[in-house]
Amino acid sequence: MQLVVGKIGRAHGIKGDVSVEVRTDEPELRLGPGAVLFTDPASAGPLTVESGKVHSGRLLLRFAGVKDRNAAEELRGTILISEVDPEERPDDPEEYYDHQLIGLDVVLLDGTLVGELTEVVHLPYQDLLTVRKADGTDALVPFVSRIVPTIDLENQRAVIDPPVGLIDLGQAEVAAGEAAGDGDADAADGADAADAGADAGDAEESR
Repeated sequence: MQLVVGKIGRAHGIKGDVSVEVRTDEPELRLGPGAVLFTDPASAGPLTVESGKVHSGRLLLRFAGVKDRNAAEELRGTILISEVDPEERPDDPEEYYDHQLIGLDVVLLDGTLVGELTEVVHLPYQDLLTVRKADGTDALVPFVSRIVPTIDLENQRAVIDPPVGLIDLGQAEVAAGEAAGDGDADAADGADAADAGADAGDAEESR
């Protein structure tokens, strides 16, 4: 099975190094020296990682046969793909490969079906799960334990506990309306209290 593990960015320096947007939880394995990667477009590869290092928070790779900045710039935008045994599992039991997650049913804590998990979006600060709902629209769910407490591969489902409005925007509007209503009530109570205070003041002066 093929997994997207990175995307080549800008050339760095003059010796053929490129910056890489990492899209795997195991860069040391998938993008380490000696790794052979397929590419999209296919004409750019396969590429063999010759060396790698981290510079200013970015992963820099050098590929065999890419000797200068011009050759490195030609690779910009290329998707890096690793061949993975479909039976392989990450060492950490709390981690999952994208192909394990895509296709899972997404349900609420009470078992209500929300939709199907169609994509894992890897961002620098966190991963997001794309959930295709029954109405055909997508919802993005942060892949954190508080919101996704259970991944049940045996039963092919992901259990989520989303905050109000994450899945159903209508709920957020209702909640906002209720909050506004409570605010109006508080304001009305305050006005009544003020009126009562004024009446008490008038009564005091009349005495």
